[in-house]
Amino acid sequence: MAATAMEAAQAQQQTALPGEDTAAQIVADLATQILTLDDRLKRIDRQIRDTFHTHPQAEIIESLPGMGPILGAESVVAAGDMPAYDDAGHLASAAGLVPVPGGSGRRTGNLHRPERYSRRLRRVFYLSAQTRIIRDGPNRDYYLKKRDEGCKHVQAVIALARRRTSVLWALLRDERAFTPTPPITQTA
Repeated sequence: MAATAMEAAQAQQQTALPGEDTAAQIVADLATQILTLDDRLKRIDRQIRDTFHTHPQAEIIESLPGMGPILGAESVVAAGDMPAYDDAGHLASAAGLVPVPGGSGRRTGNLHRPERYSRRLRRVFYLSAQTRIIRDGPNRDYYLKKRDEGCKHVQAVIALARRRTSVLWALLRDERAFTPTPPITQTA
């Protein structure tokens, strides 16, 4: 769009209006700034991607569908060492994906979002879940199941994000990449 605006600003017009040259210069300057910002964002994204790929758990994190290098890098920054959490529930709790009881005295079952949690980590899991409900597969099926149970859109996405948190924690704990079919575990 910025390139088209620059071409239009530089094109010869049949009708001349007062201030046309000034307006054309302003449009050209703005378009140049937008193109410069776009190039800068591409460089920064490339730098984030390259830095993330040096992380020892990058391949595992990125193997989970919906977790690209940008969300993966953000998850590493927000959570630190994810396998260091005692279990998947602690990781989900740190991300604010586990409801906490708000009952007092005789009132019970009043669950709500916790007050203290990592908003960045919650955003990572929420966005990764949001991207997976678009395509057919087990994530979309789970989301639709939650919607059929009466959950609103946001509640269903949070439930899916909580589930994906457990999957990612297990992958990092076992140090293995995601596969669509679960691995066969041998009994003792």
